[in-house]
Amino acid sequence: MSTKAFYKRDEVGPGKVGFSKTRSIIEAPFYGNNVVEVKDLKQAYELAKDSPGTIVTDMPVYKGETFGLDPDAKVLLFNDGSVTGRCAAARRITGEPEVDTTDLDKKLMDAIYDTRYGVLYHAQVYIGLDPEFMVKAHLLIPEGEENILYSWMLNFQYMSDEYVNMYKKSKVIENEPDIYIFSDPQWQHPEHPLGLTYFNTEQNCAALLGMRYFGEHKKGTLTIAWAIANRHGYASCHGGQKEYTLKDGSKYVASVFGLSGSGKSTLTHAKHGGKYDVTVLHDDAFIINTETGSSIALEPTYFDKTADYPLNSEDNKYLLTAQNCSATRDEDGKVVLVTEDIRNGNGRAIKSKLWSPNRVDRIESPVNAIIWIMKDPTIPPVVKLKGASLASVMGATLATKRSSAERLAPGVDPNALVVEPYANPFRTYPLVNDYEKFKTLVADRHVDCYIVNTGDFMGKKVPKEVTIGVLEAIVEGKADFKQWGNFKDIEIYDIEGFVPDMKDKEYLSQLKARMNDRLEFVRSRDTFKGGYDKLPKDAHDAIQAVVDQL
Repeated sequence: MSTKAFYKRDEVGPGKVGFSKTRSIIEAPFYGNNVVEVKDLKQAYELAKDSPGTIVTDMPVYKGETFGLDPDAKVLLFNDGSVTGRCAAARRITGEPEVDTTDLDKKLMDAIYDTRYGVLYHAQVYIGLDPEFMVKAHLLIPEGEENILYSWMLNFQYMSDEYVNMYKKSKVIENEPDIYIFSDPQWQHPEHPLGLTYFNTEQNCAALLGMRYFGEHKKGTLTIAWAIANRHGYASCHGGQKEYTLKDGSKYVASVFGLSGSGKSTLTHAKHGGKYDVTVLHDDAFIINTETGSSIALEPTYFDKTADYPLNSEDNKYLLTAQNCSATRDEDGKVVLVTEDIRNGNGRAIKSKLWSPNRVDRIESPVNAIIWIMKDPTIPPVVKLKGASLASVMGATLATKRSSAERLAPGVDPNALVVEPYANPFRTYPLVNDYEKFKTLVADRHVDCYIVNTGDFMGKKVPKEVTIGVLEAIVEGKADFKQWGNFKDIEIYDIEGFVPDMKDKEYLSQLKARMNDRLEFVRSRDTFKGGYDKLPKDAHDAIQAVVDQL
Protein backbone atom coordinates (compact mmCIF):
# COMPACT_ATOMS: atom_id res chain seq x y z
CA MET A 1 0.00 0.00 0.00
CA SER A 2 1.09 3.57 -0.59
CA THR A 3 1.56 4.92 2.94
CA LYS A 4 2.49 3.07 6.08
CA ALA A 5 -0.58 2.05 8.12
CA PHE A 6 1.03 -0.18 10.75
CA TYR A 7 4.44 -1.04 12.20
CA LYS A 8 6.39 -4.12 13.08
CA ARG A 9 7.32 -3.99 16.73
CA ASP A 10 11.00 -3.39 16.03
CA GLU A 11 10.02 -0.36 13.93
CA VAL A 12 8.47 1.42 16.92
CA GLY A 13 10.61 3.90 18.79
CA PRO A 14 12.29 7.31 18.97
CA GLY A 15 13.76 8.64 15.75
CA LYS A 16 11.90 6.17 13.53
CA VAL A 17 9.43 7.02 10.78
CA GLY A 18 6.12 8.21 12.25
CA PHE A 19 7.33 8.75 15.80
CA SER A 20 7.85 12.46 16.31
CA LYS A 21 6.49 14.00 19.49
CA THR A 22 3.64 15.86 17.76
CA ARG A 23 2.53 12.83 15.76
CA SER A 24 2.58 10.63 18.85
CA ILE A 25 0.25 13.12 20.56
CA ILE A 26 -2.13 13.21 17.60
CA GLU A 27 -2.28 9.51 16.73
CA ALA A 28 -2.93 8.02 20.19
CA PRO A 29 -6.52 9.30 20.67
CA PHE A 30 -7.58 7.56 17.44
CA TYR A 31 -7.51 4.32 19.47
CA GLY A 32 -9.53 5.63 22.42
CA ASN A 33 -12.58 3.82 23.81
CA ASN A 34 -14.70 6.87 23.03
CA VAL A 35 -14.01 6.64 19.27
CA VAL A 36 -16.62 5.52 16.73
CA GLU A 37 -15.38 4.48 13.30
CA VAL A 38 -17.35 5.90 10.38
CA LYS A 39 -17.09 3.20 7.75
CA ASP A 40 -18.83 4.62 4.68
CA LEU A 41 -20.64 7.62 3.17
CA LYS A 42 -24.10 6.29 4.01
CA GLN A 43 -23.23 6.28 7.71
CA ALA A 44 -21.61 9.73 7.44
CA TYR A 45 -24.70 11.10 5.66
CA GLU A 46 -27.06 9.83 8.36
CA LEU A 47 -24.85 11.31 11.08
CA ALA A 48 -24.72 14.68 9.32
CA LYS A 49 -28.44 14.68 8.51
CA ASP A 50 -29.30 14.15 12.18
CA SER A 51 -26.67 16.56 13.55
CA PRO A 52 -28.18 19.57 15.41
CA GLY A 53 -28.43 22.61 13.16
CA THR A 54 -28.30 20.74 9.85
CA ILE A 55 -30.75 21.96 7.20
CA VAL A 56 -31.96 19.00 5.14
CA THR A 57 -33.04 20.60 1.88
CA ASP A 58 -35.52 19.11 -0.58
CA MET A 59 -32.87 19.24 -3.31
CA PRO A 60 -31.92 15.67 -4.28
CA VAL A 61 -28.35 14.47 -4.63
CA TYR A 62 -28.05 13.61 -8.30
CA LYS A 63 -27.16 9.93 -8.82
CA GLY A 64 -25.90 9.68 -5.26
CA GLU A 65 -25.93 5.89 -5.45
CA THR A 66 -23.06 6.04 -7.98
CA PHE A 67 -20.72 7.22 -5.25
CA GLY A 68 -21.96 5.50 -2.14
CA LEU A 69 -25.16 7.26 -1.04
CA ASP A 70 -28.76 6.09 -0.97
CA PRO A 71 -30.92 7.14 -3.94
CA ASP A 72 -33.08 9.41 -1.74
CA ALA A 73 -30.16 11.42 -0.29
CA LYS A 74 -30.69 15.19 -0.10
CA VAL A 75 -28.30 18.15 -0.22
CA LEU A 76 -27.37 19.09 3.35
CA LEU A 77 -26.71 22.70 4.39
CA PHE A 78 -24.75 23.75 7.45
CA ASN A 79 -23.73 27.27 8.46
CA ASP A 80 -20.70 28.16 10.58
CA GLY A 81 -21.88 31.33 12.32
CA SER A 82 -19.75 34.31 11.38
CA VAL A 83 -16.79 32.15 10.30
CA THR A 84 -16.96 31.90 6.51
CA GLY A 85 -13.35 31.57 5.36
CA ARG A 86 -9.85 30.34 6.08
CA CYS A 87 -7.48 32.04 8.49
CA ALA A 88 -3.84 32.14 7.40
CA ALA A 89 -2.85 33.86 10.66
CA ALA A 90 -3.73 30.71 12.62
CA ARG A 91 -1.17 28.51 10.80
CA ARG A 92 1.89 27.20 12.62
CA ILE A 93 4.30 24.90 10.78
CA THR A 94 6.95 22.79 12.48
CA GLY A 95 10.37 23.67 11.11
CA GLU A 96 9.64 27.30 10.39
CA PRO A 97 11.56 29.88 12.43
CA GLU A 98 9.95 31.08 15.67
CA VAL A 99 7.44 28.21 15.83
CA ASP A 100 7.53 27.04 19.46
CA THR A 101 6.62 23.37 19.13
CA THR A 102 7.13 22.75 22.86
CA ASP A 103 4.38 25.24 23.69
CA LEU A 104 2.10 24.06 20.88
CA ASP A 105 2.52 20.38 21.78
CA LYS A 106 1.40 21.09 25.35
CA LYS A 107 -1.68 22.96 24.12
CA LEU A 108 -2.42 20.06 21.80
CA MET A 109 -2.13 17.54 24.65
CA ASP A 110 -4.68 19.52 26.65
CA ALA A 111 -6.99 19.92 23.64
CA ILE A 112 -7.08 16.16 23.17
CA TYR A 113 -7.53 15.54 26.91
CA ASP A 114 -10.55 17.86 26.92
CA THR A 115 -12.35 15.66 24.36
CA ARG A 116 -12.25 12.54 26.56
CA TYR A 117 -15.80 12.91 27.88
CA GLY A 118 -17.41 13.00 24.44
CA VAL A 119 -17.71 10.77 21.40
CA LEU A 120 -15.11 11.16 18.67
CA TYR A 121 -15.60 10.05 15.05
CA HIS A 122 -12.80 8.46 13.01
CA ALA A 123 -13.02 8.62 9.20
CA GLN A 124 -10.58 7.49 6.50
CA VAL A 125 -10.13 8.58 2.88
CA TYR A 126 -7.63 8.38 0.03
CA ILE A 127 -5.87 11.38 -1.50
CA GLY A 128 -4.61 10.85 -5.03
CA LEU A 129 -6.74 9.00 -7.55
CA ASP A 130 -4.20 6.87 -9.40
CA PRO A 131 -2.12 3.86 -8.31
CA GLU A 132 1.04 5.90 -8.95
CA PHE A 133 0.18 8.25 -6.06
CA MET A 134 -2.32 7.43 -3.32
CA VAL A 135 -2.04 8.24 0.36
CA LYS A 136 -4.42 7.38 3.19
CA ALA A 137 -5.69 10.07 5.55
CA HIS A 138 -7.44 9.75 8.92
CA LEU A 139 -9.61 12.39 10.61
CA LEU A 140 -10.67 12.41 14.27
CA ILE A 141 -13.39 14.93 15.13
CA PRO A 142 -15.90 15.33 18.00
CA GLU A 143 -19.58 14.49 17.96
CA GLY A 144 -21.54 17.53 16.83
CA GLU A 145 -19.22 18.17 13.87
CA GLU A 146 -20.77 15.54 11.61
CA ASN A 147 -21.21 17.95 8.69
CA ILE A 148 -17.47 18.61 8.52
CA LEU A 149 -16.86 14.87 8.71
CA TYR A 150 -19.32 14.13 5.89
CA SER A 151 -18.01 16.90 3.65
CA TRP A 152 -14.42 15.72 4.26
CA MET A 153 -15.31 12.20 3.16
CA LEU A 154 -17.07 13.59 0.08
CA ASN A 155 -14.27 15.97 -0.83
CA PHE A 156 -11.64 13.24 -0.88
CA GLN A 157 -12.03 9.66 -2.08
CA TYR A 158 -14.12 7.54 0.27
CA MET A 159 -13.10 3.91 0.65
CA SER A 160 -15.23 2.28 -2.04
CA ASP A 161 -14.48 -1.26 -3.17
CA GLU A 162 -12.92 0.09 -6.38
CA TYR A 163 -10.50 2.39 -4.62
CA VAL A 164 -9.71 -0.04 -1.80
CA ASN A 165 -8.56 -2.49 -4.45
CA MET A 166 -6.68 0.23 -6.30
CA TYR A 167 -4.93 1.25 -3.08
CA LYS A 168 -3.85 -2.32 -2.38
CA LYS A 169 -2.13 -2.38 -5.78
CA SER A 170 -0.76 1.15 -5.62
CA LYS A 171 2.88 2.17 -5.53
CA VAL A 172 4.48 2.17 -2.08
CA ILE A 173 5.66 5.64 -1.09
CA GLU A 174 8.73 4.94 1.00
CA ASN A 175 9.09 6.31 4.55
CA GLU A 176 5.66 7.96 4.53
CA PRO A 177 3.14 7.05 7.26
CA ASP A 178 -0.60 7.62 6.87
CA ILE A 179 -1.85 11.17 7.42
CA TYR A 180 -3.43 11.78 10.84
CA ILE A 181 -5.50 14.90 11.56
CA PHE A 182 -7.10 15.77 14.89
CA SER A 183 -9.81 18.43 14.84
CA ASP A 184 -11.82 20.18 17.54
CA PRO A 185 -13.75 23.09 15.98
CA GLN A 186 -15.06 24.25 19.39
CA TRP A 187 -11.58 24.61 20.95
CA GLN A 188 -10.79 28.00 22.46
CA HIS A 189 -7.63 29.49 23.86
CA PRO A 190 -6.90 33.10 24.91
CA GLU A 191 -3.55 33.06 23.10
CA HIS A 192 -5.19 31.91 19.86
CA PRO A 193 -8.39 33.94 19.40
CA LEU A 194 -8.55 32.98 15.70
CA GLY A 195 -7.88 29.31 16.38
CA LEU A 196 -4.80 27.21 15.64
CA THR A 197 -3.85 25.05 12.66
CA TYR A 198 -0.67 23.22 13.64
CA PHE A 199 1.20 21.19 11.02
CA ASN A 200 4.08 18.77 11.16
CA THR A 201 4.16 17.84 7.49
CA GLU A 202 7.46 15.97 7.85
CA GLN A 203 5.53 13.46 9.98
CA ASN A 204 2.22 13.74 8.07
CA CYS A 205 0.08 15.05 10.90
CA ALA A 206 -1.86 18.16 11.87
CA ALA A 207 -4.18 19.57 14.52
CA LEU A 208 -7.02 21.88 13.50
CA LEU A 209 -8.23 23.64 16.63
CA GLY A 210 -11.05 26.18 16.82
CA MET A 211 -11.71 25.87 13.06
CA ARG A 212 -15.39 25.59 12.13
CA TYR A 213 -14.95 26.26 8.41
CA PHE A 214 -14.79 23.13 6.29
CA GLY A 215 -12.23 24.72 3.96
CA GLU A 216 -9.66 24.53 6.79
CA HIS A 217 -10.10 20.75 6.81
CA LYS A 218 -9.93 20.41 3.04
CA LYS A 219 -6.84 22.57 2.57
CA GLY A 220 -5.26 21.34 5.82
CA THR A 221 -5.40 17.79 4.50
CA LEU A 222 -4.15 18.80 1.06
CA THR A 223 -1.29 20.69 2.70
CA ILE A 224 0.13 17.40 3.96
CA ALA A 225 -0.54 15.49 0.73
CA TRP A 226 1.21 18.21 -1.29
CA ALA A 227 4.20 18.02 1.06
CA ILE A 228 4.42 14.24 0.55
CA ALA A 229 4.25 14.71 -3.23
CA ASN A 230 6.96 17.37 -3.09
CA ARG A 231 9.30 14.98 -1.29
CA HIS A 232 8.83 12.34 -3.98
CA GLY A 233 9.53 14.15 -7.21
CA TYR A 234 6.22 15.86 -7.97
CA ALA A 235 5.34 19.50 -8.51
CA SER A 236 2.48 20.19 -6.10
CA CYS A 237 -0.16 22.25 -7.88
CA HIS A 238 -2.93 24.49 -6.60
CA GLY A 239 -4.49 25.08 -9.98
CA GLY A 240 -6.42 23.57 -12.86
CA GLN A 241 -5.42 21.28 -15.70
CA LYS A 242 -7.10 20.08 -18.89
CA GLU A 243 -6.16 18.13 -22.01
CA TYR A 244 -7.25 19.16 -25.50
CA THR A 245 -7.55 16.66 -28.35
CA LEU A 246 -7.16 18.61 -31.60
CA LYS A 247 -8.74 17.72 -34.94
CA ASP A 248 -5.55 16.00 -36.09
CA GLY A 249 -5.62 13.77 -33.00
CA SER A 250 -2.72 15.49 -31.26
CA LYS A 251 -2.90 16.25 -27.54
CA TYR A 252 -2.19 19.51 -25.71
CA VAL A 253 -2.11 19.73 -21.90
CA ALA A 254 -2.40 23.12 -20.21
CA SER A 255 -2.05 23.86 -16.49
CA VAL A 256 -3.37 27.16 -15.10
CA PHE A 257 -2.39 28.68 -11.75
CA GLY A 258 -4.14 31.66 -10.20
CA LEU A 259 -5.35 33.16 -6.95
CA SER A 260 -8.99 33.13 -5.86
CA GLY A 261 -11.18 34.97 -8.35
CA SER A 262 -8.54 35.00 -11.07
CA GLY A 263 -10.51 32.87 -13.53
CA LYS A 264 -8.66 29.59 -12.88
CA SER A 265 -11.84 27.49 -12.70
CA THR A 266 -13.43 29.35 -15.62
CA LEU A 267 -10.49 28.51 -17.88
CA THR A 268 -10.30 24.94 -16.62
CA HIS A 269 -13.96 24.17 -17.29
CA ALA A 270 -14.39 26.24 -20.48
CA LYS A 271 -16.05 24.10 -23.19
CA HIS A 272 -14.64 26.11 -26.16
CA GLY A 273 -17.84 25.74 -28.13
CA GLY A 274 -17.14 22.11 -28.88
CA LYS A 275 -14.07 22.95 -31.01
CA TYR A 276 -12.06 20.22 -29.27
CA ASP A 277 -12.54 17.12 -27.19
CA VAL A 278 -11.56 18.30 -23.72
CA THR A 279 -10.85 16.30 -20.58
CA VAL A 280 -10.50 17.96 -17.19
CA LEU A 281 -8.12 16.69 -14.51
CA HIS A 282 -9.20 19.06 -11.73
CA ASP A 283 -9.61 22.77 -11.03
CA ASP A 284 -7.93 22.95 -7.64
CA ALA A 285 -5.53 20.17 -6.61
CA PHE A 286 -3.22 17.97 -8.66
CA ILE A 287 0.43 16.97 -8.97
CA ILE A 288 2.82 16.74 -11.93
CA ASN A 289 5.51 14.06 -12.17
CA THR A 290 8.65 16.04 -13.01
CA GLU A 291 10.25 13.01 -14.68
CA THR A 292 7.40 11.99 -17.00
CA GLY A 293 5.29 15.16 -17.18
CA SER A 294 2.09 13.22 -16.46
CA SER A 295 -0.41 14.48 -13.89
CA ILE A 296 -2.68 13.05 -11.18
CA ALA A 297 -5.78 14.55 -9.53
CA LEU A 298 -5.87 14.49 -5.73
CA GLU A 299 -9.64 14.86 -5.21
CA PRO A 300 -12.77 13.54 -6.94
CA THR A 301 -15.15 16.43 -6.15
CA TYR A 302 -15.13 20.23 -6.33
CA PHE A 303 -15.35 22.71 -3.44
CA ASP A 304 -16.81 25.66 -5.32
CA LYS A 305 -18.15 29.11 -4.54
CA THR A 306 -21.93 29.39 -4.83
CA ALA A 307 -22.02 33.13 -5.59
CA ASP A 308 -22.15 32.68 -9.37
CA TYR A 309 -24.83 29.97 -9.41
CA PRO A 310 -28.43 31.17 -8.93
CA LEU A 311 -30.90 28.64 -7.58
CA ASN A 312 -32.11 27.66 -11.06
CA SER A 313 -28.60 27.16 -12.43
CA GLU A 314 -28.14 23.74 -14.02
CA ASP A 315 -24.83 23.46 -12.14
CA ASN A 316 -26.68 23.18 -8.82
CA LYS A 317 -27.96 19.79 -9.96
CA TYR A 318 -24.58 18.39 -8.87
CA LEU A 319 -24.47 19.76 -5.31
CA LEU A 320 -23.71 17.36 -2.46
CA THR A 321 -23.39 19.68 0.55
CA ALA A 322 -23.49 23.44 1.06
CA GLN A 323 -21.91 25.70 3.65
CA ASN A 324 -22.65 29.28 4.67
CA CYS A 325 -25.65 29.82 2.41
CA SER A 326 -29.24 30.63 3.27
CA ALA A 327 -32.38 28.61 2.61
CA THR A 328 -36.00 29.36 1.75
CA ARG A 329 -39.15 27.65 0.46
CA ASP A 330 -40.04 27.62 -3.22
CA GLU A 331 -43.53 27.80 -4.74
CA ASP A 332 -44.04 24.11 -4.01
CA GLY A 333 -43.13 24.51 -0.35
CA LYS A 334 -39.81 22.73 -0.79
CA VAL A 335 -36.73 23.86 1.15
CA VAL A 336 -34.10 25.11 -1.30
CA LEU A 337 -30.78 26.92 -1.11
CA VAL A 338 -30.23 30.66 -1.45
CA THR A 339 -26.89 30.57 -3.18
CA GLU A 340 -25.83 34.06 -4.27
CA ASP A 341 -23.95 35.24 -1.16
CA ILE A 342 -26.88 37.13 0.35
CA ARG A 343 -26.25 35.79 3.85
CA ASN A 344 -22.48 36.31 3.66
CA GLY A 345 -19.56 36.25 1.27
CA ASN A 346 -17.85 33.03 0.25
CA GLY A 347 -20.83 30.70 0.29
CA ARG A 348 -19.53 27.27 -0.67
CA ALA A 349 -20.68 23.87 -1.87
CA ILE A 350 -19.21 20.50 -2.72
CA LYS A 351 -20.12 19.41 -6.24
CA SER A 352 -19.92 15.84 -7.37
CA LYS A 353 -17.49 14.47 -9.92
CA LEU A 354 -20.44 14.28 -12.34
CA TRP A 355 -20.43 18.09 -12.68
CA SER A 356 -17.64 17.71 -15.23
CA PRO A 357 -18.74 14.93 -17.63
CA ASN A 358 -15.31 14.93 -19.30
CA ARG A 359 -13.46 14.40 -16.03
CA VAL A 360 -10.39 12.13 -15.67
CA ASP A 361 -8.20 11.25 -12.68
CA ARG A 362 -4.93 11.06 -14.61
CA ILE A 363 -3.56 12.77 -17.71
CA GLU A 364 -0.85 10.58 -19.15
CA SER A 365 0.24 13.05 -21.83
CA PRO A 366 3.09 15.28 -20.65
CA VAL A 367 2.10 18.82 -19.72
CA ASN A 368 2.73 21.26 -22.57
CA ALA A 369 2.06 24.62 -20.96
CA ILE A 370 2.14 26.32 -17.58
CA ILE A 371 0.06 29.48 -17.37
CA TRP A 372 0.50 31.94 -14.50
CA ILE A 373 -2.78 33.89 -14.19
CA MET A 374 -2.17 37.37 -12.81
CA LYS A 375 -4.18 40.54 -12.38
CA ASP A 376 -1.35 42.96 -13.09
CA PRO A 377 -2.59 46.07 -14.96
CA THR A 378 0.81 46.57 -16.64
CA ILE A 379 0.90 43.14 -18.33
CA PRO A 380 -0.92 42.62 -21.67
CA PRO A 381 -3.47 39.80 -21.94
CA VAL A 382 -0.69 37.28 -22.66
CA VAL A 383 3.11 37.12 -22.75
CA LYS A 384 5.42 34.14 -23.19
CA LEU A 385 8.42 33.56 -20.93
CA LYS A 386 11.66 32.09 -22.27
CA GLY A 387 14.25 30.58 -19.97
CA ALA A 388 13.56 28.20 -17.10
CA SER A 389 14.71 30.57 -14.35
CA LEU A 390 12.50 33.45 -15.51
CA ALA A 391 9.52 31.14 -16.06
CA SER A 392 9.79 29.72 -12.55
CA VAL A 393 10.55 32.97 -10.73
CA MET A 394 7.49 34.57 -12.32
CA GLY A 395 5.48 31.75 -10.76
CA ALA A 396 7.23 32.41 -7.46
CA THR A 397 6.06 36.04 -7.75
CA LEU A 398 2.56 35.27 -9.00
CA ALA A 399 0.70 38.46 -8.27
CA THR A 400 -2.61 40.26 -8.24
CA LYS A 401 -3.88 43.75 -7.45
CA ARG A 402 -5.03 44.77 -4.01
CA SER A 403 -8.76 44.91 -3.48
CA SER A 404 -10.33 48.37 -3.37
CA ALA A 405 -12.10 47.25 -0.19
CA GLU A 406 -8.84 46.95 1.72
CA ARG A 407 -7.85 49.50 4.35
CA LEU A 408 -4.17 50.19 3.84
CA ALA A 409 -1.67 51.51 6.33
CA PRO A 410 -0.20 54.96 5.64
CA GLY A 411 2.58 54.81 3.07
CA VAL A 412 1.43 51.55 1.46
CA ASP A 413 1.29 51.81 -2.34
CA PRO A 414 -2.27 50.85 -3.39
CA ASN A 415 -0.92 49.83 -6.80
CA ALA A 416 1.70 47.44 -5.37
CA LEU A 417 1.17 43.81 -6.22
CA VAL A 418 0.12 41.16 -3.72
CA VAL A 419 2.26 38.05 -4.22
CA GLU A 420 1.37 34.41 -3.50
CA PRO A 421 4.05 32.05 -4.86
CA TYR A 422 2.62 29.55 -7.35
CA ALA A 423 -0.86 30.57 -6.15
CA ASN A 424 -0.41 28.15 -3.27
CA PRO A 425 -0.73 29.59 0.24
CA PHE A 426 -0.69 26.03 1.62
CA ARG A 427 2.99 25.26 1.04
CA THR A 428 4.74 24.03 4.20
CA TYR A 429 8.22 23.47 2.80
CA PRO A 430 10.88 25.96 1.60
CA LEU A 431 9.90 27.96 -1.48
CA VAL A 432 13.01 26.82 -3.34
CA ASN A 433 11.48 23.33 -3.61
CA ASP A 434 8.63 24.60 -5.78
CA TYR A 435 11.01 26.89 -7.67
CA GLU A 436 13.25 23.99 -8.66
CA LYS A 437 10.31 21.71 -9.56
CA PHE A 438 8.77 24.19 -12.00
CA LYS A 439 12.18 25.17 -13.33
CA THR A 440 12.82 21.48 -14.08
CA LEU A 441 9.55 21.18 -16.00
CA VAL A 442 10.56 24.08 -18.26
CA ALA A 443 14.26 23.21 -18.59
CA ASP A 444 14.12 19.41 -18.86
CA ARG A 445 10.60 18.70 -20.09
CA HIS A 446 10.51 21.77 -22.39
CA VAL A 447 7.19 22.99 -21.02
CA ASP A 448 6.16 26.41 -22.39
CA CYS A 449 5.33 29.10 -19.86
CA TYR A 450 2.97 32.07 -20.16
CA ILE A 451 1.53 34.89 -18.09
CA VAL A 452 -2.15 35.60 -18.74
CA ASN A 453 -3.71 38.78 -17.36
CA THR A 454 -7.40 38.25 -16.55
CA GLY A 455 -7.87 41.63 -14.85
CA ASP A 456 -7.51 44.95 -16.60
CA PHE A 457 -4.72 46.27 -18.79
CA MET A 458 -4.02 49.93 -18.04
CA GLY A 459 -7.63 50.55 -17.08
CA LYS A 460 -9.23 48.42 -19.82
CA LYS A 461 -10.89 45.19 -18.68
CA VAL A 462 -9.67 42.03 -20.37
CA PRO A 463 -12.94 40.20 -21.27
CA LYS A 464 -13.30 36.51 -20.53
CA GLU A 465 -13.77 35.89 -24.25
CA VAL A 466 -10.36 37.44 -24.99
CA THR A 467 -8.67 35.23 -22.39
CA ILE A 468 -10.32 32.07 -23.73
CA GLY A 469 -9.38 33.15 -27.27
CA VAL A 470 -5.76 33.55 -26.16
CA LEU A 471 -5.78 30.05 -24.70
CA GLU A 472 -7.26 28.60 -27.90
CA ALA A 473 -4.65 30.36 -30.04
CA ILE A 474 -1.88 28.89 -27.88
CA VAL A 475 -3.35 25.39 -28.00
CA GLU A 476 -3.77 25.53 -31.79
CA GLY A 477 -0.29 26.98 -32.34
CA LYS A 478 -1.76 30.11 -33.93
CA ALA A 479 -0.47 32.65 -31.40
CA ASP A 480 2.22 34.66 -33.19
CA PHE A 481 4.59 35.63 -30.41
CA LYS A 482 7.37 38.14 -31.00
CA GLN A 483 9.95 39.85 -28.80
CA TRP A 484 8.37 42.35 -26.43
CA GLY A 485 10.23 45.63 -26.40
CA ASN A 486 13.74 45.31 -25.01
CA PHE A 487 12.98 42.14 -23.07
CA LYS A 488 15.28 39.35 -24.24
CA ASP A 489 13.25 36.56 -22.64
CA ILE A 490 9.66 37.84 -22.88
CA GLU A 491 7.55 37.60 -26.02
CA ILE A 492 4.15 39.14 -26.71
CA TYR A 493 1.13 38.12 -28.74
CA ASP A 494 -0.48 41.35 -29.91
CA ILE A 495 -4.23 41.57 -29.36
CA GLU A 496 -6.14 44.46 -30.85
CA GLY A 497 -7.00 47.04 -28.24
CA PHE A 498 -4.42 45.71 -25.77
CA VAL A 499 -1.10 46.48 -27.46
CA PRO A 500 1.18 48.29 -24.99
CA ASP A 501 2.76 51.56 -26.09
CA MET A 502 6.44 51.01 -25.32
CA LYS A 503 7.13 54.71 -25.96
CA ASP A 504 4.69 55.84 -23.27
CA LYS A 505 6.88 56.97 -20.36
CA GLU A 506 4.03 56.70 -17.84
CA TYR A 507 3.29 53.12 -18.90
CA LEU A 508 6.96 52.15 -18.78
CA SER A 509 7.25 53.72 -15.33
CA GLN A 510 4.34 51.66 -14.02
CA LEU A 511 5.60 48.48 -15.69
CA LYS A 512 9.02 48.96 -14.12
CA ALA A 513 7.44 49.59 -10.72
CA ARG A 514 5.47 46.35 -10.90
CA MET A 515 8.52 44.36 -12.01
CA ASN A 516 10.42 45.98 -9.14
CA ASP A 517 7.69 44.72 -6.80
CA ARG A 518 8.58 41.20 -7.92
CA LEU A 519 12.30 41.82 -7.54
CA GLU A 520 11.81 43.19 -4.04
CA PHE A 521 9.71 40.16 -3.12
CA VAL A 522 12.49 37.82 -4.25
CA ARG A 523 15.07 39.86 -2.32
CA SER A 524 12.87 39.87 0.78
CA ARG A 525 12.94 36.06 0.88
CA ASP A 526 16.65 36.25 1.77
CA THR A 527 15.72 37.36 5.29
CA PHE A 528 12.01 36.50 5.62
CA LYS A 529 11.53 33.77 8.23
CA GLY A 530 15.29 33.71 8.69
CA GLY A 531 15.86 32.89 5.03
CA TYR A 532 13.54 29.85 5.09
CA ASP A 533 12.16 30.80 1.65
CA LYS A 534 15.38 32.12 0.11
CA LEU A 535 15.62 31.63 -3.64
CA PRO A 536 18.85 30.87 -5.54
CA LYS A 537 20.94 33.47 -7.37
CA ASP A 538 19.59 32.57 -10.81
CA ALA A 539 16.08 33.53 -9.64
CA HIS A 540 17.37 36.94 -8.54
CA ASP A 541 19.30 37.40 -11.77
CA ALA A 542 16.36 36.48 -14.01
CA ILE A 543 14.01 39.08 -12.55
CA GLN A 544 16.79 41.66 -12.20
CA ALA A 545 17.48 41.31 -15.94
CA VAL A 546 13.83 42.15 -16.70
CA VAL A 547 14.03 45.30 -14.58
CA ASP A 548 17.34 46.32 -16.17
CA GLN A 549 15.91 45.96 -19.67
CA LEU A 550 13.20 48.55 -19.01
